[in-house]
Amino acid sequence: MGWVTAVTSVVAAQQASATGKYNQAVQERNATVSEQEAERLEQQNEFDLARFDQQFSQLQGQTKTAILKSGAQLSGSGLNIMRYNAEQAETEKDILTYNSKVAQSRKLEEANFARMSGQMARMEARSAQLGYYAQAGQSLMTNYG
Repeated sequence: MGWVTAVTSVVAAQQASATGKYNQAVQERNATVSEQEAERLEQQNEFDLARFDQQFSQLQGQTKTAILKSGAQLSGSGLNIMRYNAEQAETEKDILTYNSKVAQSRKLEEANFARMSGQMARMEARSAQLGYYAQAGQSLMTNYG
């Protein structure tokens, strides 16, 4: 009867180890996905900034055309309007970049947390594995020692 308990404990130890390795692998995959999402966010930011620059150039061209068409000179108020637009554009680009960096940081934190969770799952499995091996040893010692 003692050997059955011992064998069952050894099987449970092996299962605990396998479960821990699996859970760690799942969390590692989650971490990789989060890191890839952070990279995608950086690429999206670069694309958004390029598109913004293109749209801003069009807006400045339209503004310049409208000023000149009205008969005004590109000085004084007309120049102030274009300068103000440029300042606002820089502010908007800074906001886009800031928001992107915050989102990227969140994704990298998710990756770090997933890795830590995976390491904890693996450590818990090792602890359970040792407990099952101890139980097997104790069973054998009790019945055959």
